[in-house]
Order: sequence, then structure tokens, then C-alpha cells
Amino acid sequence: MGLPILNILILFLLLTFSYNVSSDSTKESYALLNWKTSLQNQNPNSSLLSSWTLYPANATKISPCTWFGIFCNLVGRVISISLSSLGLNGTFQDFSFSSFPHLMYLNLSCNVLYGNIPPQISNLSKLRALDLGNNQLSGVIPQEIGHLTCLRMLYFDVNHLHGSIPLEIGKLSLINVLTLCHNNFSGRIPPSLGNLSNLAYLYLNNNSLFGSIPNVMGNLNSLSILDLSQNQLRGSIPFSLANLSNLGILYLYKNSLFGFIPSVIGNLKSLFELDLSENQLFGSIPLSFSNLSSLTLMSLFNNSLSGSIPPTQGNLEALSELGLYINQLDGVIPPSIGNLSSLRTLYLYDNGFYGLVPNEIGYLKSLSKLELCRNHLSGVIPHSIGNLTKLVLVNMCENHLFGLIPKSFRNLTSLERLRFNQNNLFGKVYEAFGDHPNLTFLDLSQNNLYGEISFNWRNFPKLGTFNASMNNIYGSIPPEIGDSSKLQVLDLSSNHIVEFGSLTELQYLDLSANKLSSSIPKSMGNLSKLHYLNLSNNQFNHKIPTEFEKLIHLSELDLSHNFLQGEIPPQICNMESLEELNLSHNNLFDLIPGCFEEMRSLSRIDIAYNELQGPIPNSTAFKDGLMEGNKGLCGNFKALPSCDAFMSHEQTSRKKWVVIVFPILGMVVLLIGLFGFFLFFGQRKRDSQEKRRTFFGPKATDDFGDPFGFSSVLNFNGKFLYEEIIKAIDDFGEKYCIGKGRQGSVYKAELPSGIIFAVKKFNSQLLFDEMADQDEFLNEVLALTEIRHRNIIKFHGFCSNAQHSFIVSEYLDRGSLTTILKDDAAAKEFGWNQRMNVIKGVANALSYLHHDCLPPIVHGDISSKNVLLDSEHEAHVSDFGIAKFLNPHSSNWTAFAGTFGYAAPEIAHMMRATEKYDVHSFGVLALEVIKGNHPRDYVSTNFSSFSNMITEINQNLDHRLPTPSRDVMDKLMSIMEVAILCLVESPEARPTMKKVCNLLCK
Repeated sequence: MGLPILNILILFLLLTFSYNVSSDSTKESYALLNWKTSLQNQNPNSSLLSSWTLYPANATKISPCTWFGIFCNLVGRVISISLSSLGLNGTFQDFSFSSFPHLMYLNLSCNVLYGNIPPQISNLSKLRALDLGNNQLSGVIPQEIGHLTCLRMLYFDVNHLHGSIPLEIGKLSLINVLTLCHNNFSGRIPPSLGNLSNLAYLYLNNNSLFGSIPNVMGNLNSLSILDLSQNQLRGSIPFSLANLSNLGILYLYKNSLFGFIPSVIGNLKSLFELDLSENQLFGSIPLSFSNLSSLTLMSLFNNSLSGSIPPTQGNLEALSELGLYINQLDGVIPPSIGNLSSLRTLYLYDNGFYGLVPNEIGYLKSLSKLELCRNHLSGVIPHSIGNLTKLVLVNMCENHLFGLIPKSFRNLTSLERLRFNQNNLFGKVYEAFGDHPNLTFLDLSQNNLYGEISFNWRNFPKLGTFNASMNNIYGSIPPEIGDSSKLQVLDLSSNHIVEFGSLTELQYLDLSANKLSSSIPKSMGNLSKLHYLNLSNNQFNHKIPTEFEKLIHLSELDLSHNFLQGEIPPQICNMESLEELNLSHNNLFDLIPGCFEEMRSLSRIDIAYNELQGPIPNSTAFKDGLMEGNKGLCGNFKALPSCDAFMSHEQTSRKKWVVIVFPILGMVVLLIGLFGFFLFFGQRKRDSQEKRRTFFGPKATDDFGDPFGFSSVLNFNGKFLYEEIIKAIDDFGEKYCIGKGRQGSVYKAELPSGIIFAVKKFNSQLLFDEMADQDEFLNEVLALTEIRHRNIIKFHGFCSNAQHSFIVSEYLDRGSLTTILKDDAAAKEFGWNQRMNVIKGVANALSYLHHDCLPPIVHGDISSKNVLLDSEHEAHVSDFGIAKFLNPHSSNWTAFAGTFGYAAPEIAHMMRATEKYDVHSFGVLALEVIKGNHPRDYVSTNFSSFSNMITEINQNLDHRLPTPSRDVMDKLMSIMEVAILCLVESPEARPTMKKVCNLLCK
């Protein structure tokens, strides 16, 4: 009896339970269908929701368990909704959260959901994972999320949520993963996060959080990933993070954190990725970091860290990426860095590292990227780098490296990018390179490389950019370079290129400041892919080729500073893409083509300093352009005269003959003047033999135009000043003599007015008997009248007659460098900064003589006895007795005398005057100033000795002065490196004095 009753009870319960399950399942189905109906603009992927229907073909009851993206438990209740990446477009307004009490997983990421997250989301009380990332949700995170105490994973990444993180989030005490990244959250990080003791992953990155990092973050003992990057957090890094013993990843980059890096971070033994980059951290790298033996990534770049790299950094043998660039680190790169056998990227650029690149860097066999640019590294590039066969990028630009590029670079066949620009490297440009099948970018600019470009270009099949500008490369561009199908950028400006061929694939070509002459090749029109062409500062003449019209993609054309003649060809107007055109400083004449008015893309034009005439085209480019130096232009803007005032076109054409005839007449007059000049000096020699006194003076156009030969600013006439000087030194009495040399003696003349002069008297008894001595005197007079520079002795006047021949110049208190360096007391007063200024002053003077005088002047006798110092220890180059003017149209064959110990080695076999002679002498002088005596052991020696000199700089300083500071030591080392470059045996490999000045100013 009891048994049937029990069976009936069980049956009743089952029927009741079955009814409730069926009823609840139907409720879930209707809730899903109602939300589906509210969605709009669904993409093709959303057709997967077609299975969501009340009428499946074989359905006996309404259940969503067979619908796409819906998963149920054993009794048919929905426990998971996964609809990621379907393009669902809509809101949560019609989503009935209360209909899914058993839901554990909700994934609606990567859709187009927008609007707020409703507070009703708290009804999902059993939810363990919520992913709403990559949508367009907005508003604040509802506080009710804090009621989801079963939540283990929470993703709100890549939305447009804003507002602060609610304090209630701290109620999610069982949460395991909290991801709120890639939103627009603002406000502070709530301290209540410290209550989430089970949290393993915390992502708050890519928001707008501000304030400091709460100390309570140290309570998250289970945390293995902490990502607070890309916010606006300030303050210091809390020491409490040292409690996160399980932390494997710490990302705090791209914030505004400041202060020291806590050394306690070195206690996080599980840490394998550390990124504190792009903050405002300062101080040194903690020594405790050497304890992070599992670390694979260390990024501390773009802060204000200082000090040196700890030698113990070599203990991090698991490290694969080290980024310390853009800081204020200094010191040497420690040799222990060679222990980082797993290192793949080493970025140390934009710091203050000095000294040598350690040879141990060759042990990093896994290294693929090496960036050491913009430091103060010196010495030679280590040969061991050739062992790093996995290297794809090498960047050592803007340092003080010198010497040869190691031939071991031929081993680096994986190289893709190589930059050595702005160093002091020398040698032949091609010697270090072999077969580089992957090289796409090569920059060797601003060095002292020389020789011809004789690469086997077939070894560079992928080379797209080649920059070797500002070197001493000469000769022709090899024709096979035109066979390269990849080369798009070629910059060989500021070299000595004399010829180039077809380069049909180029998009960028810069051959400015070379020695290209004759006509611009018509084949230039074949470079149809060019976007940029610069042929300025050469010696091109004849006409602009009409073939330029084929360059329809060219946006910038620079032909300035040449000798181009004729008219501007109207075919230029066919260059539809041209934006900038520079034709200045040529000999172009005739009318400007009116078709320029149709060039809509032209925005800038420079036609200054030509012989153009006629009306200016009505174009914005001309209205804003540079046109000075043309006397025949007219128009209604830029204060030009009206074109009505000008002659007709026929008259303009006749005027061409005047333009041609007048220069010819001028040349005739010049020749007559030169002939008279030689007759004049011949008469002078004859008159001098008759002992008739004659004075010569500076050019009448100068400030020193006194006809008696002396400076008018001294308020003396020439004859009176001559008598005053002779009287002041008692007719060249011995007691007034302050120095003697090969050419004569120097006297100190103090006039009654208090003015003091230095008087250099030539050996008069030889002057008219020996033509060489007469030439030396005339050379010095001519040189001194032509030059004006703060670091060159100031010339006041001269006299030449049968009795005396002398030069009058300013008197400098301290005398010559030789005198000062030989006197211990004077040398001790001559400090390091003053010595460096003297070296720079001499360099500036020589750069002026070589590059700013026309024609250039070679001093020919730079030595410590010919550098005088004033009371402020300012340098003044003197004694121009053997100065030579470099006529570009002359071979300049002449014998040099110079001073033993300063003369360049080519004096033994080469008589031609070149500026590289002075460069060598300057190198000797610079070392002499630093050492305190003549560097005889290092002149005409080998390269290895030079390297030893740099590495042993302390042994090569003047020990009469105190040991220099680190900053001064760096500068002295740089000067010595530049000086050594000036002493190389090959004149072509020596830098120009302009380059020397640039290097000394780094």
C-alpha cells in the first residue's frame, strides 16, 4: 500500500518539475527572440541567428538549446550565450537579464552594441565570465556589477565607456580576471580593488584614469598580470607592488609616473616582462634588477634615467629585448652585456654613452636589431660585430666613431638597414661590403669615405635607399647602378662626382654640390619616376634641357647655383606635378614663359639672380617667389615697375646684344688693367733700386683705404705713421725685437698715443735680390687685405721701400702658442676650456680661408708659432708669408715650405697647393694643444697607434693641468678623434675644415 503511494508522489514531483523547466525554457526563448527583434542593420554574419525561431521543423516544445550560440545545462536551462563577431547592432534596452538566472557565460564582444549597460545586469547572479569588449558601449559601469559575486572574468575592452570605475566593483571578491581596458574610463583607480584577493589578471589599460596607483594594489597576492598602461596616472610607483610575488607581467608604460624606480621591484622573482617606458621616471637603474633572472623584456625607454648601465645587467641571461633609449644614461657600455646570449633587440640610442663599442657585443649571436645612434661613442667599430649573422638592423649614426668599416660586415647577409651617418669613418667606400641580398637602406653620409663607388650593384638587389652625401667620393656613378630595379633614393650630394648615367628607377636623386659640368644630360628626361631632383651647386652650363617635360611626377626641381644659360624652356610647364622650382643664381635670360600661369600645382619658385626680364606671370607662386637680382622684370606686385614703362619685346631682343657685348668689353678692360698692374710692379722694382720710397695699402674699397698704406681708422696719414713707427722701435733696435723667424723679425712698437703695434720686418737685403722673398711679402700683403675674421690677425698697413719692408698688425699680449706651451706658469693658466676654444678658433679661421674666400686661400704654415693669443686666450692665425690662392682654373703648382713637424706627408712627392695641407697641420696643432707639446710620436704613424692614443687619453693630456671633468674629457676625446682624422696619409680621406668645424661643434 505504501509503495504505490510513494510512486504516485514521485510521479507528481517529476511532472511538476518537468512543467516548470519547460515553462522557464520557453520564457528564455521569448526573451532571446524579443532582443533579436530589437537589433538592426545586421551584417551577413548575423544570418546565423536564423535558427532562433519558435517553429523548428521537428520541435515538440519551445527550447533555445539548439539555437546558434546558445548552450544549456542538462535540464535545458541557458547557461552560456556566445555571439562574438556577428556584427550585431543594437542596445541592451530590450535584453531581459532577469530571464537568465542560470547564465554563467555571456560573450557579446566584437559587435556594434551601443548605449549603456543597464543596472539589471545584476540579475545574472551566477555569471562567471562577461565579455563586452570591442563594442561602442558608453556611459558608466553600473555599480550593480558589484553584486556579481561569482564573476571570475570581466572584459569591457575596446568600447567607448566613460565615467569612473564604481567603488562597488570591490564587491567582486571571487573575480579572477578583471578587464576594463580600451575604454574611456576616467577618475581614479578605486582603492576597493584591493579587496579582490582572488584576482589573477587586472587590465585597466587604454583609459583616461588619473591620480596615483593605490598602495592597496599590493594586497592582490594572486595577481600574475597587472596592466595599467596608457592612462594618465601620476605620482610614484608604490613600494607595495613588491608584495605581488606571483606577478609575471607589469605594464605601467605611457603614463605620467615620476620619481625613482623602486629597487624592491627587483624582488619580483617571477617577473618576465617589465615595461615602465614613456613616463617621467628619473634616477638610476636599480642594481636589484640583476635578480630578475626570468626577465625576457625590459623597457625603460623615454624617461629621464641617468647614471650608467649596471655591470650586473649581464646576469639577465633570459633577456631578449632591452630598451633603454631616449634617456640621460651615460658611462661606457659594460662588456658584461656580452653575457646576454638570448638578446634579440638592443636599443641604447639617444643617451650619453661614451667610450668604445665593446668587443664583447660580438657574443650576442641571437641579436637581430642593434641601435646605438646619437651617443658619444668613439673608437673603431669592433670587428666582432661581423659574428652577428642574424642582424637585420644596425644603427650607429651620430657618434664619434672613426676608422674603417670592418670587412667582417660582409658576413652580415641578413642585413636590411644599415646607418653609419654622421661619424668620422674613413677608407674606401666599397671595401667593407660584399653580398647583401636583403639590404634595403644604406646611409653612410657625413663621414670621410673616399674613392670611387665601385660596388657590385648586383650584390644589392633590394637596395632602395643609398645615401653617401658629404663624403669625399669622386669619379663617376657606375652605369650598372641603373640596372637596379629597387633603388629609389640616391643622395650623393657634396662629393666630387663628375659624371652620372641612366638611373631610370629612381624617385629621389640628389647630386648637389659636386663637380658636375657641361650640359645637363638630355637622358634626365628618362627618369620618369622621379619625385625629387637636386642638381644645384654644380658647374652645369648651356641650356636647361627641354626633355625635363617628361618628368611628369617630379614635385621638386633644384637647378640653382650653376652656370645655366638661355631662356627658361616653356616645356617645363608640362611638368604637371611640379610644386617647387629653384632656378636661382644662374645666367638665364629672356622672358619668363607665360605658360607658368597654367601650372596649378606650383607653389614655390625662386628665379633670383639671373638676367631675366619682362612681365612676371600672373601666378601665386611668382607673387610669393624670390626674384631679386633680375634687373629687367616688371609686374604689378612685389614693388616691381609697371610693364608699361618697359620697352617692347623687339627692343628687349635688341637689348640681348648689349647683355652680350658689355661682359666682353669688361673682360677687355680687365685684361688691360692686369697688364698695367704688371707694368706697375715692374716700374716699382726699378724705382726701388733708385731708393725712392713707395707705400702700398689695402684696397680703396675697404675701411683701410689710406693711400699711404696704413689704416685710416688710426687717425694717421701713412707717411706720419711710418715715421712714428720707426721712431718707436728706434729704427728696428734689437731691444724692441720680440721674435725672429726665417722671413725676418717681429718688433713691438708703442706709439706716444698708447697704441701698440706688432711690426714684422722682412729681410730687406734679400727682398729685391730674391724674387721668392718679394713674392712672399706681396702674398702676405695681398692675403691680409682680402680677409676679415675674428680668429685671424688684424692687419693695419704695410710699407715697402729700398730701406725697409714691413707689415703692421695688431699686437697680442700673450704671444704665440709655442711661447705659452713652453712656459709652465703660462701653460697652467691656459685651461682646458680655453685650449678647446683655441682649437675651435683656428678651425674657424681655416674654414673661412678655405670656404668663404674667393679664391680660397691655403695658409701653408699652420703651426703653434703662427697662432697668437690675446688677453682672453682667443686664437688669431698669423704669418701669411707663404699663403697660396687656389685658382680653380689653375693647376696651382708651387713649392711649399711650411714648418717641420706640421707639414703634410704629400709634400715629398706633391707640389700642388691644396687645402688638405692645412688640414694636416691643424691636426698636429690640435694634438699639441691637448698634450702640451708637439705630438711627434703620433704624426706619420699607423692607425692602431691612433686607437691607443684615444683609449689611453689620460696618458696623452698635458699633466700640468688638473684632470678634466667627465664632460670635458668627452670633448677632449672628440677633438683628438677629429685631429687624428686630419692626420691620415691620404689627402682625399682628410675632412674639409668646414667638416672639422661641424664635428667640433657636436
